Amino acid sequence: MLQKSMKGIGMLDEILIRVIVMRAEIDMQAIKAEFSRKYNKRLEDMISSDTSGNYKKFLLALVGSGSHGVCIYFG
Repeated sequence: MLQKSMKGIGMLDEILIRVIVMRAEIDMQAIKAEFSRKYNKRLEDMISSDTSGNYKKFLLALVGSGSHGVCIYFG
């Protein structure tokens, strides 16, 4: 489902957000590992190449691409 939401021009944002937000942090590690195994690409790299700006930062924070944890400010 993640790969389909990012395949081609544009993304099915609703699917991508739903999958990422609804999963627990523990599950995210397994999701990222399976995504990488299945598609031979890191989920973080696909998000980085298909998104931009604050939306990109938001998704990368949710999937835990940084080493400092998640800190999201909406202001």
